[in-house]
Amino acid sequence: MGLARRLMHLATHLHARVYRSTGGRVLGRLGHLEQVLLTTTGRRTGAPRTVPLAATLVGSSIVLVASDGGAPGHPAWYLNLTAEPEVVVQRGRRAAAMLARVAVGPERDVLWAAVVKNNPGYARYQEKTPREIPVVVCELSKGTRPAPAP
Repeated sequence: MGLARRLMHLATHLHARVYRSTGGRVLGRLGHLEQVLLTTTGRRTGAPRTVPLAATLVGSSIVLVASDGGAPGHPAWYLNLTAEPEVVVQRGRRAAAMLARVAVGPERDVLWAAVVKNNPGYARYQEKTPREIPVVVCELSKGTRPAPAP
């Protein structure tokens, strides 16, 4: 792992730790962008993996963007949730078990427009990469109750 990647990994870990310990009072927003903690199950290890991500709220859904800053490959969290769509999303002090799915077709187009309006940087990330950046919808499943924060 290169130095830049290690520093990014450390920054991500620290962000999640500060967010969780303060219930999102610190680092729960970066500018106007709401941050959430997404916990997935590692597709190879089976271990919980938590990352802070910018979120766009659309109705009762939490919409996430697997941009990885416009990198050529998908971020690990995205690969994890495509292998195991049961995730935990923490907003502030509240965490909820949710089901994640990748938006496709017209739904993706509508959600992409919403996330780019919320964060125009995503359009720049899309210009940097030949892959279509996935848009992920996290929704409570019927009967789901709030989950304890991981």
